[in-house]
Amino acid sequence: MNSDLSNLQPYPFERIATLKEGITPPSDLSLISLAIGEPKHPCPNIITQAITNNLKQFEQYPLTKGVLELREVIAKWLEQRFALPANSINPEQNVLPVNGTREALFAFAQCIVDRSVNTSTNTAKVVMPNPFYQIYEGATILAGAEPVYLPCTEATNYNPDYTLVPASVWQDCQLLYLCTPGNPTGGVAELSQLKEVLALAEKYDFVVASDECYSELYLDENNPPAGLLQAAAEMGNTDYKRCVVFHSLSKRSNAPGMRSGFVAGDAAILKQFLLYRTYHGCAMSLPIQQASIAAWSDEEHVKKNRRLYRQKFDAVLDILAPVMKVSRPSASFYLWPETEVDDETFTKEIYAQQHVNVIPGSYLSRTVNGFNPGENRIRLALVASVEECTEAAHRIKAYVEPKFLS
Repeated sequence: MNSDLSNLQPYPFERIATLKEGITPPSDLSLISLAIGEPKHPCPNIITQAITNNLKQFEQYPLTKGVLELREVIAKWLEQRFALPANSINPEQNVLPVNGTREALFAFAQCIVDRSVNTSTNTAKVVMPNPFYQIYEGATILAGAEPVYLPCTEATNYNPDYTLVPASVWQDCQLLYLCTPGNPTGGVAELSQLKEVLALAEKYDFVVASDECYSELYLDENNPPAGLLQAAAEMGNTDYKRCVVFHSLSKRSNAPGMRSGFVAGDAAILKQFLLYRTYHGCAMSLPIQQASIAAWSDEEHVKKNRRLYRQKFDAVLDILAPVMKVSRPSASFYLWPETEVDDETFTKEIYAQQHVNVIPGSYLSRTVNGFNPGENRIRLALVASVEECTEAAHRIKAYVEPKFLS
C-alpha cells in the first residue's frame, strides 16, 4: 500500500459522525442540514434537456480532451467573464474539461509535484490557505509533498498574508493552492493580491492553482470576484504562465451530480496534465459535455441562482446577526460565524437540541504553532430552500440566544 495513505486525516464528515454518536435529536423537529455544500436549487432545464437529447452518445467513448465545441464555449466564457484579451484563451491549448473540480484539484498535484527533490533535509512543498478544502491537503500528501498552511483570519479579510511566508518556504514551493471565493470563509482575493501571488510564482518558479468554483455566487451583482487569469492578463502575462484555474458547474448551475468543470491556463502545463489524464482514465461522457455546453452558454439561470442566495443571506442574517458574531461574505454560499462555546460542543448541541447539522470550523482547519483559525467557528452552508434556511436560523437563534445574552 502507498505509505502516504496513513498520513491522511479523517474527512470532516467522518469526524462529525463520530462526534454525534449516541445522540438522539428531537423527533418533533425535522432534520435541516447546513453541513454539506451541496446545492439544492433546481438544476436548470437546459441541462437536463441537453442530456435527454444526446442519450445515444453514451454509446461512444469520449476523448479526454473533450469536444472542441465545449472548449470553445469555455474559452469564450472565460474571456467575457474575466475581461481577458480576445483570443488569448486557445481552445486547443488552454482548456481541458474535467469531471468536477474535486477530481481535477487532486489529480493536478499528482501531475505537478516532483518528489525526486525530496531529501532528508528538504521536501517539496505545497502552500495552501487554512482553513481549506480538504482535497488540497490529501492531494499534497499523496503526491509526496509537504503541506504548508497559511492562516486566513478576520484580520486579513480571510485571505493569506503572503508577506509572512519565509523565503525558504517559497524556495521549496512547487504548487500554491488558492481558493477564491473561499471555502469555508467566503473570503475573496482582490486583484492586487492575485498579482502579488503571481509575482511570487515568477520569482520562485512555482505553479498557482486557483480554485474558483464559487466565482459565480457573488452577492453584489455589479462586483463579481476577480480571477487569476484576469490578474495575469493585467500584468501582461497573456500566455498565463504558471497559472491554472479550476471552474465547475456544481455551484454555478446547481448540477453537482453532473461532475462537470474545466481547468484553463498555461498551455505547457495543460499539455502535461492532458497526458496524465489520458492515463488516469477520466474523460467526460459526451452527453455531459453537451449539457455543459448548454450551461456555460447561458447566464440567466446563474443570475436567478444568485438572487436566491441573496434572499437566503438576507433572511438568515436578519435572524442571526443580533445574537451571533457573523458577517455577510462577498461571495460563496457559506456563513462563518463565531461561537460562544467551542465548535465541537456547538455542533453536538445544536444537533441534539434543534436537529440541525453544521460543521465545526476546527475540522476544516489545521493547528499550526498552537493556533487553529477555525476554532470556535462553524460553517453554515445556505444550500437548502429559503424556508428551510430561515427555519434553521430560528432554531440556531433559540440555541445561542441564552449564551449570547449571558
